[in-house]
Amino acid sequence: MDFQVVVLAGGTCKKLLPLVSKDVPKALLPVANRPVLSYVLEQLELSNLKDLIVVVEGEDAALHVGGWISNAYVDRLHVEVAAVPEDVGTAGALRAIAHHLTANDILVVSGDLVSDIPPGALAAVHRQHDAVVTTMLCSAPVSGPTESGSSGGKDKIKKPRRYNIIGLDPSKQFLLHIATGAEVEKEIRIQKSILRAVDQMEIRADLMDAHMYAFKRSVLQEVLDEKDKFRSIKEDMLPYLVRSQMKSEVLLNGAPQAKNGNEKVSFQNNQAVVSQILANASTLSFHDLYASSNNGTALVRRIHKCCAYIASESRYCQRLNSIQAFSDINRDVIGDVSHLSGYSFSAHNNIIHPSAQIGSRTAVSPVNLKNLTSKTTYLVSVIIYLGGFVLYIWSNTWMLI
Repeated sequence: MDFQVVVLAGGTCKKLLPLVSKDVPKALLPVANRPVLSYVLEQLELSNLKDLIVVVEGEDAALHVGGWISNAYVDRLHVEVAAVPEDVGTAGALRAIAHHLTANDILVVSGDLVSDIPPGALAAVHRQHDAVVTTMLCSAPVSGPTESGSSGGKDKIKKPRRYNIIGLDPSKQFLLHIATGAEVEKEIRIQKSILRAVDQMEIRADLMDAHMYAFKRSVLQEVLDEKDKFRSIKEDMLPYLVRSQMKSEVLLNGAPQAKNGNEKVSFQNNQAVVSQILANASTLSFHDLYASSNNGTALVRRIHKCCAYIASESRYCQRLNSIQAFSDINRDVIGDVSHLSGYSFSAHNNIIHPSAQIGSRTAVSPVNLKNLTSKTTYLVSVIIYLGGFVLYIWSNTWMLI
């Protein structure tokens, strides 16, 4: 599969302080005894996507990440680690390494994604529809502190996050609208050209952008060059491509499209376009019908396709982009989705690695069982020290009968 993969691994994300540091960048934060970046790399390897550029913000962070990758994935993946300036945004990070992109299609994935969704599925959908961009959507998780104050897992009531507003065509294959959380409270405006083409749109608020995208390289590089103020893939690049898909201004396959959507072409050329569409697809999409409809004139409208791959609700998909998410993901990976970690957890085989040692800052209080009275409740807590900081992990109450 002729895909080149860009993994945006971040740097020392401020949202994750004090968990991250110069010695422990975001990509190396532990999730069940493994760096979070390893979960993305292993899914890519399973999908036979092995030509990777890992983009890290900051020279020091890049050295740490590169050193770990060279030890863990030698002879398994072809990885180039590229350092970019800090706080350039996801679009800025892509712009900085755009000259390294050579494949026809580019898969871009966030390095903090913990998921069991195969990236190869997104790549296949992208190729199937010859799309300009294809984005992965998955069920939006809920997270947050308990409302009842209980620390028990089953009694935990989570608060919903602010979601994206997603517009899909009736087949749920094409992305017609996307609004980020910051835009949800504003008026939602849909392009008239899209509504005229599709007639119906399904609005979803239960999906999230998983930060995994497939791009046609020629279009990706054009947008990065011409829209030099774009900083974010999710907030700038993706909405721009979705809005303009029925009045496309981008280059397709390296060839410029007509500057005016009403310019006439020969009837023979119009028929050739329709014949090519029929040859390439058994079922016409609304894009194809809209492009070839001429209302009695020999017109070909300029379009490009923005597709969506919606993962099954049974799949796991979370991003480690906050301290709360760090706690949630670590809990999930040793619980309901333990298949992701590669470990088998039980009462006698827990998350603590055999090489772990009790440090000088760890205090273990001796307990005299003879002094414990019947039916006394005790609070038992597990605390981890990470990089000199205390990270509260879990607590529960035990009653001696």
